[in-house]
Amino acid sequence: MTPPLAITHHTLVTALGRGRDATFQALRDGRTGLARRGFETADIGSWLGVVEGLEALPWRADLAAFDCRNNRLAELALRSDGFGEAVQAAAARWGSRRIGVFLGTSTSGILQTEQAYRQRDAEGALPESLHYGETHNTASVALYVRAALGLTGPAFVVSTACSSSAKVYATAQRFVQLGLVDAAVVGGVDSLCMTTLYGFKALELTSGDICRPWDTDRTGLSLGEAAALALVERSGGPARAMGWLLGAGESSDAHHMSSPHPEGAGAAQAMRAALAQAGLRPEQVDYLNLHGTGTPGNDAAEDKAVCATFGRSLPCSSTKGYTGHTLGAAGGVEASIALLALQHGLAPSSLNLQQQDPTLHAGLLRAPLLRPLRVVASNSFGFGGSNASLVFGAAT
Repeated sequence: MTPPLAITHHTLVTALGRGRDATFQALRDGRTGLARRGFETADIGSWLGVVEGLEALPWRADLAAFDCRNNRLAELALRSDGFGEAVQAAAARWGSRRIGVFLGTSTSGILQTEQAYRQRDAEGALPESLHYGETHNTASVALYVRAALGLTGPAFVVSTACSSSAKVYATAQRFVQLGLVDAAVVGGVDSLCMTTLYGFKALELTSGDICRPWDTDRTGLSLGEAAALALVERSGGPARAMGWLLGAGESSDAHHMSSPHPEGAGAAQAMRAALAQAGLRPEQVDYLNLHGTGTPGNDAAEDKAVCATFGRSLPCSSTKGYTGHTLGAAGGVEASIALLALQHGLAPSSLNLQQQDPTLHAGLLRAPLLRPLRVVASNSFGFGGSNASLVFGAAT
Protein backbone atom coordinates (compact mmCIF):
# COMPACT_ATOMS: atom_id res chain seq x y z
CA MET A 1 0.00 0.00 0.00
CA THR A 2 1.45 3.35 -1.13
CA PRO A 3 0.98 6.49 1.02
CA PRO A 4 -1.76 8.64 -0.54
CA LEU A 5 -1.05 11.96 -2.22
CA ALA A 6 -3.09 14.98 -1.16
CA ILE A 7 -4.89 16.74 -4.00
CA THR A 8 -5.04 20.30 -2.72
CA HIS A 9 -6.47 22.04 -5.80
CA HIS A 10 -7.81 21.19 -9.24
CA THR A 11 -9.52 22.86 -12.18
CA LEU A 12 -10.60 22.12 -15.73
CA VAL A 13 -11.66 23.86 -18.92
CA THR A 14 -13.76 21.96 -21.46
CA ALA A 15 -16.62 22.55 -23.87
CA LEU A 16 -18.84 22.57 -20.77
CA GLY A 17 -17.22 25.80 -19.65
CA ARG A 18 -14.48 27.11 -17.43
CA GLY A 19 -13.87 25.78 -13.94
CA ARG A 20 -15.29 23.28 -11.49
CA ASP A 21 -18.68 24.93 -10.99
CA ALA A 22 -19.55 25.05 -14.69
CA THR A 23 -18.55 21.41 -15.03
CA PHE A 24 -20.51 20.23 -12.02
CA GLN A 25 -23.66 22.07 -13.07
CA ALA A 26 -23.55 20.38 -16.48
CA LEU A 27 -22.97 16.95 -14.91
CA ARG A 28 -25.83 17.52 -12.48
CA ASP A 29 -28.21 18.73 -15.19
CA GLY A 30 -27.22 16.17 -17.83
CA ARG A 31 -26.17 18.87 -20.30
CA THR A 32 -23.65 18.23 -23.07
CA GLY A 33 -21.00 20.64 -24.32
CA LEU A 34 -20.89 18.92 -27.72
CA ALA A 35 -22.34 20.42 -30.89
CA ARG A 36 -22.52 19.35 -34.50
CA ARG A 37 -20.01 21.74 -36.02
CA GLY A 38 -16.72 22.16 -37.77
CA PHE A 39 -13.42 23.45 -36.41
CA GLU A 40 -11.09 25.87 -38.16
CA THR A 41 -11.01 24.71 -41.82
CA ALA A 42 -12.27 21.17 -41.14
CA ASP A 43 -15.78 19.77 -40.95
CA ILE A 44 -15.78 15.98 -40.62
CA GLY A 45 -19.54 15.75 -40.14
CA SER A 46 -19.30 14.99 -36.43
CA TRP A 47 -20.07 16.43 -33.01
CA LEU A 48 -17.18 18.31 -31.38
CA GLY A 49 -16.41 19.77 -27.97
CA VAL A 50 -14.73 23.13 -28.63
CA VAL A 51 -13.49 25.64 -26.03
CA GLU A 52 -14.53 29.13 -27.08
CA GLY A 53 -12.77 32.45 -26.51
CA LEU A 54 -9.14 31.33 -26.55
CA GLU A 55 -8.14 33.80 -29.25
CA ALA A 56 -9.15 36.78 -27.08
CA LEU A 57 -7.11 35.68 -24.05
CA PRO A 58 -4.52 38.32 -23.06
CA TRP A 59 -0.96 37.03 -23.44
CA ARG A 60 2.27 37.86 -21.63
CA ALA A 61 4.85 39.52 -23.85
CA ASP A 62 7.74 37.68 -22.18
CA LEU A 63 6.15 34.34 -23.13
CA ALA A 64 5.17 35.36 -26.68
CA ALA A 65 7.09 32.49 -28.29
CA PHE A 66 4.82 29.97 -26.51
CA ASP A 67 1.64 31.45 -27.99
CA CYS A 68 -0.47 28.71 -29.56
CA ARG A 69 -3.93 27.21 -29.03
CA ASN A 70 -2.65 24.40 -26.79
CA ASN A 71 -0.79 26.73 -24.45
CA ARG A 72 -3.75 29.13 -24.44
CA LEU A 73 -5.88 26.25 -23.17
CA ALA A 74 -3.30 25.68 -20.44
CA GLU A 75 -3.28 29.39 -19.57
CA LEU A 76 -7.06 29.48 -19.28
CA ALA A 77 -6.86 26.62 -16.79
CA LEU A 78 -4.16 28.42 -14.81
CA ARG A 79 -6.57 31.36 -14.49
CA SER A 80 -9.55 29.21 -13.43
CA ASP A 81 -10.66 28.42 -9.87
CA GLY A 82 -7.65 30.32 -8.49
CA PHE A 83 -5.36 27.52 -9.64
CA GLY A 84 -2.32 29.67 -10.39
CA GLU A 85 -2.59 31.32 -6.98
CA ALA A 86 -2.81 27.93 -5.29
CA VAL A 87 0.43 26.86 -6.96
CA GLN A 88 2.14 30.10 -5.90
CA ALA A 89 1.10 29.37 -2.31
CA ALA A 90 2.55 25.86 -2.63
CA ALA A 91 5.80 27.33 -3.99
CA ALA A 92 5.97 29.53 -0.90
CA ARG A 93 5.56 26.42 1.28
CA TRP A 94 7.94 24.06 -0.47
CA GLY A 95 10.15 26.24 -2.69
CA SER A 96 9.79 26.63 -6.46
CA ARG A 97 12.39 23.96 -7.24
CA ARG A 98 10.50 21.38 -5.14
CA ILE A 99 7.39 21.50 -7.35
CA GLY A 100 7.33 19.37 -10.49
CA VAL A 101 5.23 19.90 -13.61
CA PHE A 102 4.09 16.63 -15.22
CA LEU A 103 1.50 17.00 -17.97
CA GLY A 104 -0.03 14.82 -20.64
CA THR A 105 -0.76 15.72 -24.26
CA SER A 106 -1.01 14.03 -27.61
CA THR A 107 -1.40 16.80 -30.20
CA SER A 108 0.47 19.58 -28.38
CA GLY A 109 0.69 22.57 -30.75
CA ILE A 110 0.31 20.76 -34.07
CA LEU A 111 -2.30 23.30 -35.14
CA GLN A 112 0.37 26.03 -35.05
CA THR A 113 2.46 24.18 -37.62
CA GLU A 114 -0.59 23.36 -39.73
CA GLN A 115 -1.38 27.08 -39.90
CA ALA A 116 2.27 27.90 -40.66
CA TYR A 117 2.23 25.56 -43.67
CA ARG A 118 -0.44 27.78 -45.22
CA GLN A 119 1.97 30.71 -44.94
CA ARG A 120 4.98 29.16 -46.69
CA ASP A 121 6.81 31.43 -49.09
CA ALA A 122 7.43 30.79 -52.78
CA GLU A 123 10.38 28.51 -51.96
CA GLY A 124 8.31 26.54 -49.45
CA ALA A 125 10.02 27.93 -46.34
CA LEU A 126 7.96 28.16 -43.18
CA PRO A 127 7.41 31.62 -41.68
CA GLU A 128 9.82 32.91 -39.06
CA SER A 129 6.87 33.40 -36.73
CA LEU A 130 6.66 29.62 -36.16
CA HIS A 131 8.39 28.76 -32.88
CA TYR A 132 8.41 24.99 -33.14
CA GLY A 133 10.16 24.30 -29.84
CA GLU A 134 7.75 26.43 -27.82
CA THR A 135 4.53 25.37 -29.58
CA HIS A 136 4.49 22.17 -31.65
CA ASN A 137 7.11 20.31 -29.64
CA THR A 138 5.46 17.80 -27.30
CA ALA A 139 7.29 19.21 -24.27
CA SER A 140 5.98 22.72 -24.95
CA VAL A 141 3.01 22.70 -22.59
CA ALA A 142 5.02 21.58 -19.55
CA LEU A 143 7.74 24.13 -20.26
CA TYR A 144 5.12 26.84 -20.71
CA VAL A 145 3.26 26.03 -17.48
CA ARG A 146 6.52 25.93 -15.51
CA ALA A 147 7.59 29.28 -16.94
CA ALA A 148 4.18 30.90 -16.45
CA LEU A 149 4.13 29.82 -12.79
CA GLY A 150 7.78 30.71 -12.13
CA LEU A 151 8.66 27.16 -11.06
CA THR A 152 12.13 25.65 -11.37
CA GLY A 153 11.55 21.98 -10.54
CA PRO A 154 11.54 19.03 -12.96
CA ALA A 155 9.09 19.30 -15.85
CA PHE A 156 8.19 16.97 -18.69
CA VAL A 157 5.32 15.64 -20.78
CA VAL A 158 3.94 12.13 -20.96
CA SER A 159 2.50 11.35 -24.40
CA THR A 160 0.85 7.93 -24.46
CA ALA A 161 -2.26 8.95 -26.40
CA CYS A 162 -5.44 8.87 -24.34
CA SER A 163 -3.85 7.60 -21.11
CA SER A 164 -1.34 10.48 -20.98
CA SER A 165 -2.85 12.73 -18.32
CA ALA A 166 -3.83 9.85 -16.06
CA LYS A 167 -0.31 8.44 -16.09
CA VAL A 168 1.15 11.74 -14.87
CA TYR A 169 -0.56 11.17 -11.51
CA ALA A 170 1.53 8.03 -11.15
CA THR A 171 4.60 10.00 -12.27
CA ALA A 172 4.07 12.56 -9.51
CA GLN A 173 3.52 9.78 -7.01
CA ARG A 174 6.90 8.25 -7.86
CA PHE A 175 8.74 11.60 -7.77
CA VAL A 176 7.34 12.36 -4.32
CA GLN A 177 8.22 8.87 -3.04
CA LEU A 178 11.77 9.28 -4.31
CA GLY A 179 12.09 12.60 -2.48
CA LEU A 180 12.69 14.54 -5.70
CA VAL A 181 9.71 16.86 -5.23
CA ASP A 182 7.23 17.70 -2.50
CA ALA A 183 4.40 18.73 -4.82
CA ALA A 184 3.52 18.67 -8.50
CA VAL A 185 1.22 20.22 -11.06
CA VAL A 186 -0.33 17.33 -12.98
CA GLY A 187 -3.02 16.93 -15.62
CA GLY A 188 -3.24 17.37 -19.35
CA VAL A 189 -3.88 19.74 -22.22
CA ASP A 190 -4.95 18.79 -25.73
CA SER A 191 -6.32 21.11 -28.41
CA LEU A 192 -8.07 20.23 -31.64
CA CYS A 193 -6.20 20.31 -34.92
CA MET A 194 -6.58 19.06 -38.48
CA THR A 195 -4.33 16.06 -37.86
CA THR A 196 -6.60 14.85 -35.06
CA LEU A 197 -9.86 15.44 -36.89
CA TYR A 198 -8.88 13.93 -40.22
CA GLY A 199 -6.80 11.20 -38.57
CA PHE A 200 -9.65 9.84 -36.46
CA LYS A 201 -12.00 10.22 -39.43
CA ALA A 202 -9.60 8.14 -41.55
CA LEU A 203 -9.50 5.44 -38.85
CA GLU A 204 -13.33 5.34 -39.04
CA LEU A 205 -13.55 6.02 -35.29
CA THR A 206 -15.66 9.19 -35.38
CA SER A 207 -19.45 9.14 -35.40
CA GLY A 208 -21.82 11.29 -37.40
CA ASP A 209 -24.11 11.16 -34.37
CA ILE A 210 -23.29 12.32 -30.86
CA CYS A 211 -21.26 9.62 -29.08
CA ARG A 212 -23.31 6.94 -27.28
CA PRO A 213 -21.02 4.88 -25.03
CA TRP A 214 -22.35 1.38 -24.28
CA ASP A 215 -25.39 1.93 -26.54
CA THR A 216 -26.47 -0.84 -28.86
CA ASP A 217 -26.35 1.66 -31.77
CA ARG A 218 -23.03 3.31 -30.92
CA THR A 219 -20.95 4.09 -33.99
CA GLY A 220 -17.93 6.02 -32.75
CA LEU A 221 -16.53 8.86 -30.71
CA SER A 222 -16.99 12.62 -30.54
CA LEU A 223 -13.74 14.58 -30.29
CA GLY A 224 -13.09 17.46 -27.92
CA GLU A 225 -10.38 19.67 -26.47
CA ALA A 226 -9.62 20.51 -22.85
CA ALA A 227 -7.18 21.46 -20.15
CA ALA A 228 -7.28 19.93 -16.66
CA LEU A 229 -4.79 20.68 -13.90
CA ALA A 230 -4.38 19.43 -10.34
CA LEU A 231 -1.95 20.27 -7.54
CA VAL A 232 -0.80 17.22 -5.62
CA GLU A 233 1.29 17.43 -2.47
CA ARG A 234 3.11 15.17 -0.07
CA SER A 235 0.74 13.93 2.63
CA GLY A 236 1.19 15.68 5.96
CA GLY A 237 1.64 19.11 4.39
CA PRO A 238 -0.17 22.16 5.73
CA ALA A 239 -2.64 22.57 2.83
CA ARG A 240 -6.12 21.11 3.18
CA ALA A 241 -6.83 18.21 0.81
CA MET A 242 -9.75 18.39 -1.62
CA GLY A 243 -9.31 14.67 -2.21
CA TRP A 244 -6.69 11.93 -2.17
CA LEU A 245 -4.91 9.90 -4.81
CA LEU A 246 -5.10 6.47 -3.18
CA GLY A 247 -3.75 4.32 -5.98
CA ALA A 248 -2.53 4.36 -9.58
CA GLY A 249 -2.24 1.33 -11.83
CA GLU A 250 -0.53 1.15 -15.20
CA SER A 251 -0.10 -1.56 -17.81
CA SER A 252 0.86 -2.00 -21.44
CA ASP A 253 -0.66 -4.92 -23.31
CA ALA A 254 0.76 -3.90 -26.74
CA HIS A 255 -2.01 -5.88 -28.44
CA HIS A 256 -2.44 -3.61 -31.47
CA MET A 257 -1.44 -0.14 -32.64
CA SER A 258 -4.97 1.29 -32.44
CA SER A 259 -7.30 -1.43 -31.12
CA PRO A 260 -7.66 -2.58 -27.49
CA HIS A 261 -7.10 -6.14 -26.38
CA PRO A 262 -10.47 -7.82 -27.10
CA GLU A 263 -10.70 -9.27 -23.59
CA GLY A 264 -9.53 -6.07 -21.92
CA ALA A 265 -6.55 -7.87 -20.39
CA GLY A 266 -4.33 -4.82 -19.93
CA ALA A 267 -7.23 -2.68 -18.73
CA ALA A 268 -8.11 -5.21 -16.02
CA GLN A 269 -4.45 -5.41 -14.99
CA ALA A 270 -4.29 -1.62 -14.54
CA MET A 271 -7.48 -1.54 -12.45
CA ARG A 272 -6.28 -4.35 -10.20
CA ALA A 273 -2.90 -2.66 -9.77
CA ALA A 274 -4.59 0.59 -8.72
CA LEU A 275 -6.75 -1.24 -6.17
CA ALA A 276 -3.74 -3.12 -4.82
CA GLN A 277 -1.74 0.08 -4.39
CA ALA A 278 -4.68 1.66 -2.58
CA GLY A 279 -5.09 -1.40 -0.36
CA LEU A 280 -8.76 -1.68 -1.36
CA ARG A 281 -11.10 -4.47 -2.42
CA PRO A 282 -13.22 -3.99 -5.57
CA GLU A 283 -16.42 -3.76 -3.52
CA GLN A 284 -15.05 -0.72 -1.67
CA VAL A 285 -15.24 1.41 -4.83
CA ASP A 286 -18.47 3.43 -5.05
CA TYR A 287 -18.33 4.64 -8.67
CA LEU A 288 -16.20 4.12 -11.78
CA ASN A 289 -15.68 6.74 -14.50
CA LEU A 290 -15.21 4.64 -17.63
CA HIS A 291 -12.86 5.40 -20.49
CA GLY A 292 -16.03 4.82 -22.52
CA THR A 293 -15.33 6.33 -25.94
CA GLY A 294 -18.41 5.00 -27.73
CA THR A 295 -16.48 2.98 -30.31
CA PRO A 296 -17.69 -0.62 -30.63
CA GLY A 297 -14.31 -2.21 -29.85
CA ASN A 298 -13.29 -0.01 -26.92
CA ASP A 299 -16.58 -0.31 -25.07
CA ALA A 300 -16.72 -4.08 -25.52
CA ALA A 301 -13.15 -4.59 -24.28
CA GLU A 302 -13.55 -2.25 -21.32
CA ASP A 303 -16.84 -3.89 -20.36
CA LYS A 304 -15.11 -7.28 -20.10
CA ALA A 305 -12.32 -5.77 -18.00
CA VAL A 306 -14.70 -3.93 -15.66
CA CYS A 307 -16.94 -6.96 -15.12
CA ALA A 308 -13.92 -9.20 -14.51
CA THR A 309 -12.56 -6.75 -11.92
CA PHE A 310 -15.65 -5.31 -10.23
CA GLY A 311 -18.54 -7.51 -11.31
CA ARG A 312 -21.72 -6.13 -12.84
CA SER A 313 -23.17 -4.09 -9.98
CA LEU A 314 -20.69 -1.21 -9.64
CA PRO A 315 -22.28 2.09 -10.79
CA CYS A 316 -20.40 3.29 -13.90
CA SER A 317 -20.70 5.99 -16.50
CA SER A 318 -18.79 7.53 -19.36
CA THR A 319 -18.57 11.32 -19.25
CA LYS A 320 -17.37 11.70 -22.84
CA GLY A 321 -20.95 12.49 -23.86
CA TYR A 322 -20.48 15.76 -21.93
CA THR A 323 -16.99 16.84 -23.02
CA GLY A 324 -16.13 14.72 -26.03
CA HIS A 325 -13.03 12.55 -26.07
CA THR A 326 -10.31 15.04 -25.19
CA LEU A 327 -7.51 12.57 -26.01
CA GLY A 328 -4.33 13.41 -24.08
CA ALA A 329 -6.33 15.58 -21.66
CA ALA A 330 -9.04 12.96 -21.03
CA GLY A 331 -7.39 11.35 -18.00
CA GLY A 332 -6.95 14.72 -16.31
CA VAL A 333 -10.49 15.86 -17.14
CA GLU A 334 -11.99 12.67 -15.76
CA ALA A 335 -9.79 12.78 -12.67
CA SER A 336 -11.31 16.21 -11.93
CA ILE A 337 -14.79 14.82 -12.59
CA ALA A 338 -14.04 11.98 -10.15
CA LEU A 339 -13.04 14.55 -7.52
CA LEU A 340 -16.25 16.51 -8.16
CA ALA A 341 -18.25 13.30 -7.74
CA LEU A 342 -16.61 12.75 -4.36
CA GLN A 343 -17.13 16.36 -3.28
CA HIS A 344 -20.79 16.59 -4.24
CA GLY A 345 -21.96 13.00 -3.77
CA LEU A 346 -23.07 12.79 -7.39
CA ALA A 347 -22.07 10.11 -9.88
CA PRO A 348 -23.07 11.51 -13.30
CA SER A 349 -25.25 9.66 -15.76
CA SER A 350 -23.92 8.28 -19.03
CA LEU A 351 -25.31 10.76 -21.56
CA ASN A 352 -26.99 9.63 -24.79
CA LEU A 353 -27.40 6.02 -23.67
CA GLN A 354 -30.76 4.97 -25.08
CA GLN A 355 -30.55 1.18 -25.04
CA GLN A 356 -27.58 -0.57 -23.49
CA ASP A 357 -25.93 -3.14 -25.74
CA PRO A 358 -27.25 -6.50 -24.42
CA THR A 359 -23.77 -8.01 -24.81
CA LEU A 360 -22.32 -5.43 -22.36
CA HIS A 361 -23.00 -5.97 -18.67
CA ALA A 362 -21.39 -3.16 -16.66
CA GLY A 363 -23.80 -1.14 -14.52
CA LEU A 364 -24.20 2.03 -16.61
CA LEU A 365 -26.02 4.88 -14.93
CA ARG A 366 -29.04 6.19 -16.84
CA ALA A 367 -29.62 8.94 -14.28
CA PRO A 368 -27.31 10.70 -11.80
CA LEU A 369 -26.65 8.71 -8.64
CA LEU A 370 -27.04 10.93 -5.57
CA ARG A 371 -25.41 9.53 -2.46
CA PRO A 372 -22.23 10.00 -0.42
CA LEU A 373 -19.19 8.62 -2.26
CA ARG A 374 -16.00 7.68 -0.46
CA VAL A 375 -13.94 6.00 -3.21
CA VAL A 376 -14.11 6.66 -6.96
CA ALA A 377 -12.03 5.13 -9.76
CA SER A 378 -11.29 6.46 -13.25
CA ASN A 379 -10.04 4.62 -16.34
CA SER A 380 -7.94 5.95 -19.23
CA PHE A 381 -6.76 3.74 -22.08
CA GLY A 382 -4.60 4.78 -25.04
CA PHE A 383 -3.51 3.54 -28.44
CA GLY A 384 -0.92 0.78 -28.35
CA GLY A 385 -2.38 -0.75 -25.18
CA SER A 386 -1.24 1.98 -22.76
CA ASN A 387 -3.59 1.66 -19.80
CA ALA A 388 -4.00 3.65 -16.59
CA SER A 389 -6.49 3.49 -13.75
CA LEU A 390 -6.67 5.89 -10.80
CA VAL A 391 -8.40 5.51 -7.45
CA PHE A 392 -9.41 8.63 -5.51
CA GLY A 393 -10.65 9.05 -1.96
CA ALA A 394 -12.87 11.75 -0.51
CA ALA A 395 -11.43 14.55 1.61
CA THR A 396 -11.79 13.89 5.32
